[in-house]
Amino acid sequence: MTYDFSNFKKEAKEVEEWLRREYGGINTGRATPAVLDNVQVEVYGSRMPIAHLAAISIEDPRTLRVAPWDKSQIKDIEKAIIASNLGLSVSADDAGLRVGFPQLTTENRLGLIKILKARLEDARVKVRAERETTWGDIQAKEKDGKMSEDDKFKAKEELQKHVDESNQGLEAIFEKKEKEVMG
Repeated sequence: MTYDFSNFKKEAKEVEEWLRREYGGINTGRATPAVLDNVQVEVYGSRMPIAHLAAISIEDPRTLRVAPWDKSQIKDIEKAIIASNLGLSVSADDAGLRVGFPQLTTENRLGLIKILKARLEDARVKVRAERETTWGDIQAKEKDGKMSEDDKFKAKEELQKHVDESNQGLEAIFEKKEKEVMG
């Protein structure tokens, strides 16, 4: 009997997507709307993402334009962006907000690389935890007589191949973002 690794693969894909989202929210000195994805604005008595309150567009390589649908929310959005500590400069005008991305210094870039590595390690930990869960399930199946000992060790080898593939995918995502940060 061969083991079904579909749950492990699904979880590994979710970890990759999580890492992409985390990296998308890191300022690399270039204007990208994804940097504002995690910024929540206090309006109408609840917290909402900026994308639900305004159109976000790229004005030039270092500037985003945030145009709220309700102009009375300009100050609230400005406050939320400043409070998010993303290192962005914000200026308001009658049409909305301009969000400027400062030039990254070498020191800032190295700090960002440390953050990227920490997020990569978090992702690896999640993959290891999923590996342990799957390995526990394989051992339980063997103990219950649903799998032979040979099948258990074949499944372990296949599990390790899936883990290695997942880690290579995570590493590729990291390397791509690292190049982007280092310019």
